Amino acid sequence: MTRKSFSRALWAALFAAALTGPAVADIKDYAFELVQREAKVGEAVLSVRLVDRRTGKPVTDAVIFAKRIDMAPDSMEEMVSKIEQVPSTEPGVYRFKAKLSMAGGWRLSLGAKVQGETGTVENKLVFQAVK
Repeated sequence: MTRKSFSRALWAALFAAALTGPAVADIKDYAFELVQREAKVGEAVLSVRLVDRRTGKPVTDAVIFAKRIDMAPDSMEEMVSKIEQVPSTEPGVYRFKAKLSMAGGWRLSLGAKVQGETGTVENKLVFQAVK
C-alpha cells in the first residue's frame, strides 16, 4: 500500500468512526413529568420525574437550580408560593414542598442541569390544587 493510499484509508476509517460513534444527547432529550396531576390545598409535596425521552429511563443526580410555583394557569401569575426541594428515595424523582393557598391551576417551573450535558432542562408543569 502506498503512503497516499494509506492516508486515504486512514481518513476514511476516522470519518466512518466519527459517524458510528456514540450518540450525543441534546438537552431537549430530557423532560420533567408530573407524578400526580392534582395536589391538596395547603401543605403539599409535589413529585416530578426527570426522564430521558430517548430511553424513557429516569435521570438521577440532576441539579435543580431554579424552581418557582405560581397560579399562572388561572391568570394569577403574581400569586406565588414558597417552594423547597425535599429528599426523595425514588431514582429520578424530585420532590418539592409548597403551600398551595387556594384551589385552582398552578404552574411549577423548573430548571436543572443534567450531569455530563451542556445546557439547561427547563419545563413548566401545570397541575390542579383541589380541596
